[in-house]
Amino acid sequence: MKAQSTSIATSLAVILTSIVISTTALADDNMLTDKAGMALYTYDKDSTDVSNCYGRCEDKWPPYLAGANAEIKSGYGITTRKDGSKQWTYNSKPLYTWVGDSKKGIAKGDGVGNVWRTAIPTN
Repeated sequence: MKAQSTSIATSLAVILTSIVISTTALADDNMLTDKAGMALYTYDKDSTDVSNCYGRCEDKWPPYLAGANAEIKSGYGITTRKDGSKQWTYNSKPLYTWVGDSKKGIAKGDGVGNVWRTAIPTN
């Protein structure tokens, strides 16, 4: 009977683990991503429409740059960086990707240094 209880507990643990993984994957629909599906982030040390991430910071947190013919949609904007490049913003917060994310839909950078946040769409 003890062996059967252990087997049931093991099976239940496997089932619950897959449920948790599935729930995490569903939550990815609640974040902003670039065209490749990679998570976008905001930086607490930025000011309104002003990026403060340069040098070593931008090596790890590349700014999400806008092309010359970028069309601005509701909630989005574009700010000019110190080097003259154009960076996307959302609700006036500059947007970034993170070199630590290797797969689309994954936001491993959320909370890094207690200053990086996954960009969340507002309704």
